[in-house]
Amino acid sequence: MTTVLLRYFAREIVRSVVFVLIAFLALFAFFDLINELPNVGRGGYQLEHAFLFVLLGMPGYTYELMPIAALIGTIYALAQFAARSEFTIMRVSSMSTLMVGRMLAVIGVLFVIVTFIFGEFLSPYSSSLAKKLKLQAQGATMSQEFRSGLWAKDVIRANGVAGDVVGSRFVNAKEMQPDGKLIGVKFYEFDRDFRLTALINADQASYKGANRWSLVNVSETRFANTATVPQNAAIPAIADATSTATAAQRDLVSEITPGILSVLFADPDRMSANDLRAYTRHLEENHQHTERYEIAFWKKLIYPLAIFVMMALALPFAYLHTRSGGVSLKIFIGIMIGVSFQLLNSLFSHVGLLNTWPPFVTAILPSTVFLVIAIMALRWVERH
Repeated sequence: MTTVLLRYFAREIVRSVVFVLIAFLALFAFFDLINELPNVGRGGYQLEHAFLFVLLGMPGYTYELMPIAALIGTIYALAQFAARSEFTIMRVSSMSTLMVGRMLAVIGVLFVIVTFIFGEFLSPYSSSLAKKLKLQAQGATMSQEFRSGLWAKDVIRANGVAGDVVGSRFVNAKEMQPDGKLIGVKFYEFDRDFRLTALINADQASYKGANRWSLVNVSETRFANTATVPQNAAIPAIADATSTATAAQRDLVSEITPGILSVLFADPDRMSANDLRAYTRHLEENHQHTERYEIAFWKKLIYPLAIFVMMALALPFAYLHTRSGGVSLKIFIGIMIGVSFQLLNSLFSHVGLLNTWPPFVTAILPSTVFLVIAIMALRWVERH
């Protein structure tokens, strides 16, 4: 009987969740399209580009809305069971609350897997593709929003990217094209004591893979080690200690990749956990703040598990009889719970960042709060 009930629950809940998710996606797509219409006509950005841009944003919304859709869809299915007295008959037939919870957990695994796939693979790729599409159509570059261009920090190692750290490097680019090519690039290289050792200028830099950049029309100025130059040295002597060389093309090894640079323009919540971890490691090596990306990393891992919490919150609605409120009222309450969860999840991210809470605690706290509420609600309905 358990297998039959599980299939019945799964069919009704999956059908309801998919319906709710499609309804939400259609609503968000409509608003996004309205928001994109003022951009139509700028450069080569036409109406078909706007439709494609909105379409590419749907995987991201699917990831964000899946817990809410699971909550509302499960509430709807369970409320229908209660309204048709099916749930009462199931309980009379020795179906316990624990048994229902296990069935919901098994069904929730499917939604967790789907959410993880969208969040880790589909959403980051489609979001990046949508941004590139819009920039290419408008003839814009990814760094135009920065007045001084794009800035990034790197470390210099003795043997490419595997040796000991011997210095640091600051990278400045006037423009970054959607394909990752850098235009008007400057590299400022420093030793371990932060003395300027080299200034490299290049018209453009193209990434060739394996942490290797190809520079075009290069001008490189090397500076003498100021620790070996006497303090009373004449200006000509110091000038003689510097050297300048030019080249039509040269390679440069750097831990910075187009993927790392694109993070500067990406929303951490739309990045994959793998990219967040890689960028956090890069920031740690360069002694930069990582809290924002660590919180986003843990949220990326924990957020799909929030589906279990949302389905647990939906379970008490099955115990409410029709006289306790119609299906529409229960769905409205479910929407309010889902919106509250999203707001609290976003709020804790900012509060945790401001108060330097541990990233894992910041990410898991909203789900923990709602799980406690679900347990309290279940106890209340069982007593009454």
